[in-house]
Amino acid sequence: MGIEGVGARVARKEDKRFITGAGRYVDDMVVPGMKHAAFVRSPHAHAQIKKIDVKKAQGMPGVIGVLTGKELKADGIGNLICGWMIHSKDGSPMKMGAWSPLAFDRVRYVGDAVVIVVAETKGQARDAAEAVEITYKELKAVVDASKAMDKGAPQIHPEADNNLIFDWDIGNADDTAAAFGKAAHVVKMDIINNRLVPNAMEPRAALGHYDKAEDHYTCWTTSQNPHVARLVMSAFYNVAPENKLRVIAPDVGGGFGSKIYIYPEEIVCLWASKKTGVPVKWVADRTESFLTDAHGRDHHTHAEMAFDKDHRILGLKVETQANLGAYMSLFSSATPTYLYATLLSGQYNIPAIHANVKAIYTNTAPVDAYRGAGRPEATFVMERMMETAARQFGVSPAELRRKNFVTSFPHQTPVIMCYDAGDYAASLDAAMQASDYAGFAKRKAAAANKGLLRGIGMSCYIEACGIAPSAAVGSLGAGVGLWESAEVRVNAVGTIEVLTGSHSHGQGHETTFAQLVNERFGVPLDSVSIVHGDTDKVQMGMGTYGSRSGAVGMSAIVKALDKVEAKAKKIAAHLLEADEGDIIIENGALKVAGTDKNVPWFQMALAAYTAHNLPGGMEPGLKETAFYDPSNFTFPAGCYICEVEVDPETGVTEIVQFVAADDFGNIINPMIVEGQVHGGLAQGIGQALLEGAHYDNSGQLLTASYMDYTMPRADDLPSFKVSTSNTPCPGNPLGIKGCGEAGAIGSPPAVINAITDAIGSNDLAMPASPSTVWAAIRATKH
Repeated sequence: MGIEGVGARVARKEDKRFITGAGRYVDDMVVPGMKHAAFVRSPHAHAQIKKIDVKKAQGMPGVIGVLTGKELKADGIGNLICGWMIHSKDGSPMKMGAWSPLAFDRVRYVGDAVVIVVAETKGQARDAAEAVEITYKELKAVVDASKAMDKGAPQIHPEADNNLIFDWDIGNADDTAAAFGKAAHVVKMDIINNRLVPNAMEPRAALGHYDKAEDHYTCWTTSQNPHVARLVMSAFYNVAPENKLRVIAPDVGGGFGSKIYIYPEEIVCLWASKKTGVPVKWVADRTESFLTDAHGRDHHTHAEMAFDKDHRILGLKVETQANLGAYMSLFSSATPTYLYATLLSGQYNIPAIHANVKAIYTNTAPVDAYRGAGRPEATFVMERMMETAARQFGVSPAELRRKNFVTSFPHQTPVIMCYDAGDYAASLDAAMQASDYAGFAKRKAAAANKGLLRGIGMSCYIEACGIAPSAAVGSLGAGVGLWESAEVRVNAVGTIEVLTGSHSHGQGHETTFAQLVNERFGVPLDSVSIVHGDTDKVQMGMGTYGSRSGAVGMSAIVKALDKVEAKAKKIAAHLLEADEGDIIIENGALKVAGTDKNVPWFQMALAAYTAHNLPGGMEPGLKETAFYDPSNFTFPAGCYICEVEVDPETGVTEIVQFVAADDFGNIINPMIVEGQVHGGLAQGIGQALLEGAHYDNSGQLLTASYMDYTMPRADDLPSFKVSTSNTPCPGNPLGIKGCGEAGAIGSPPAVINAITDAIGSNDLAMPASPSTVWAAIRATKH
């Protein structure tokens, strides 16, 4: 291991530009002649559009264009789509309602875009937007999925009777029923996974530029996957032919999944640029983000778990209602199905599972994958059930889990997944030791002397990331492949460019990807550039989501590095008059093993390009490409233990200790991994204690600003104790698993389990705000 190579705690290269204000985001982009856009959005959750009058707005100062959905449709711009086909258990396809980028006949949630105004300045555009007069006929709205299928509920899309998008199941109902028939104990719970707003630091933004002379479009956008954006906008939305459309995602200030999707604004800004003849930029304000960014979670679940007399799990039944909002977002259908129900086995050996998922339309913002994407929802169900079962049985929560752990690998679950490697007991032991689990009773007694309620809770999570292989996900309905690409260019002076389809928006790719190159060739990190986020520079790639950048993106880079290394050794062997098999690469030089004969890396590279002295038949240059399609998911896992103190008089909860023990396989940069875990824990704890998107019955979002939606702050969080163990992933060349989502997956149930342990009540919903906890304590006393 080199001082900058794999396994080294290298400071992030990219941070210098970020902390000095030199990052370049979409809002920093300026194109000659650029103008500004504002959207007129529906103030109603459900209404017919009777009339749109734009005359007053058109005559206001600075206004260049005021465009409507009818004009957009007349130009052939297509509806937004969901890119993962799900079939109901009766074989019928999901019911995808029409989603026009600009609504022209009906609006279906507060924030639905209706008109775009283009003006000289942002202020002028907003003033003119307020002058657009729209006559609505307000309709009854429904915001709760559990009520949206009731008789008399408003019909949101004509395609979906009773607002049911699909009724899907997985597993074996008969085997599960038989398992319950043999049960000595059955544990039942109703579980809600609260709706969240992603709240990336940088709001969404788009800059569309149509170049009439070249008949070419460029879109700068806050995207996690620019190539998929280009593909979808050309193939389905008819904005432009793919060869005439360039999509650039520059520095992006966080995404958490919410920037995977293609939203109306990117499409409309490109179209509006052609219509008005000027480049058009739109940047969301924070309220627009709250209203229109894809929300996360929002599951209502009834779960039942069957145990034998020795407390071994026999079977699991799960029924979930998933609120997908007013429209189907790009990957919304996969989140409550193949990203959720396939993880309902958890870390446990469960012989029989049956899960039924109903996806439902409501008059709320669309819901899609948010950090963890289905796996937090599955983990919350499993880990609340396990903790509740342990309490009902009067046994140790740790030992109930240990008794039911999968211990032999590979392990085929009843719900598709085949776990390739793991040691769940090792993470449990590490977490219990780090938290002094055995000493909790003394700490509880000491807290009681202060009038405080102390509780401890754990969560043993597993997740599946690096979703693949492409053939398998294609058979399950995915509309794209889930491979990744890489190109490694060694320049004539020996510097190296790595072009990757994995987009970096906070993950540290510019550092970790360069560490791979340093490990292989011994060149300094500063001589390695990572290029991403531009469809004109990088060959087709699939982007960043689902903790895939390491397992899939880096594996593609490794394959390209293999090809570069093979050619470099051939050149060096020729220059050194040695056998190719004797060439080794160390400290930036190619050497003949066992001798002092060597050629510096830069000299070999120059030889590749001068081509004065190459092996016979070899092409000049040193540039290689690769595509990597994984054979399986990777399966990070771990154990989290949370300890809380609750003030019974106020309901205020303080997390006094949080321990995370994770297994991420081999680790490229421990410091970056720790940062990812810390960030994930903060988001998961935010969900458990503070965050929740709430609509009133008319469909108005009550939590549409930071004044109303409680984000976690530093003083809400403890200093985390984090550690890792390592069972290398056998499915990729680096032996690595994903780490970016684990913290958000495993932490919510650990927090709720701790609070319910403290207050002696199992009936507690997220977010466990002081008022919610206070009420639960009072209910327990009575």
